[in-house]
Amino acid sequence: MGHLTADDPATVKLADGLRSRGFRKWYERELLKSHACLVLLFVCSIGLLGAFEFYSARAPLQDRLRDGGAIVLFVLVGLWSLRRYLYLLMHAEAVANQAVCAMCQTYGRFTLVSVQMGESPALRVRCGKCQHEWPIRG
Repeated sequence: MGHLTADDPATVKLADGLRSRGFRKWYERELLKSHACLVLLFVCSIGLLGAFEFYSARAPLQDRLRDGGAIVLFVLVGLWSLRRYLYLLMHAEAVANQAVCAMCQTYGRFTLVSVQMGESPALRVRCGKCQHEWPIRG
């Protein structure tokens, strides 16, 4: 294996995930994590609507501050979860699109050979069927 440094944490995390779980389990886990963020966004949307329903300009200051704080919290957590959902989904899809062997067209059956760091970090993988090697950029 190549020497892992903190140059690109996403590549290091991808290499660790592929090494410990394999591609298919890593991909499944990434999709589950991304969709959990989507569920959190949905919950925040419902919470935001509920907080708007409770907010009243005639309520005492303490109640307005509590309701306003809930609105801000739901918006911030909702925006974070949307951003995280999109990042995880796009990253998993970008890696999955590179998981096809160019020689035999086998999908997702490879082993991690090395990790290349530097200006263009990539994982070097080897096909489990025909032994062809290619880079996967994380």
